[in-house]
Amino acid sequence: MKKLFCIASMLVFLTAATSQLQAQDYNTAIGARLGYPLSVSVKHFITESNAIEGYVGTRWYKKYRWTNVSGAYLVHFPLEGVDDLKWYLGAGASLYLWGFDTGFADNSRRTSVGIQGYLGLEYTFSDTPISLSLDWVPTIFVNGYGSGFGGGYGSFAVRYVLTR
Repeated sequence: MKKLFCIASMLVFLTAATSQLQAQDYNTAIGARLGYPLSVSVKHFITESNAIEGYVGTRWYKKYRWTNVSGAYLVHFPLEGVDDLKWYLGAGASLYLWGFDTGFADNSRRTSVGIQGYLGLEYTFSDTPISLSLDWVPTIFVNGYGSGFGGGYGSFAVRYVLTR
């Protein structure tokens, strides 16, 4: 697991170092990630093409619920011929807090950690302060409940641009 994470991190940074830079469309945006999980998100560009994103999310079902706190480092690249549209990739981590309603007195709570990859598209409107993104967030759970690979994570995000 550690080797996989190190290789993915080096790939992200190597790609960022060799890519063509283009000014970002905004500095900071806040909004909602609508998907798996449903989250509140803040995204901030720290360089021309590199951003950090933090989000807190939740998901619930009949017998269990989980909440997560996540952070990611994202590298953005322009799509030639399409103004204001970028693709991005990145890596991050998430802490998951699980709660189960078993119907017995021993209802349990568990914690797990996930190492995440990010692959997505982002469009920022030039004439209105809105940014839209769609991403896939494959996750490797390294401990606790849900150990192993989870490929069903990702979301459609709508963010309000605070500063340009």
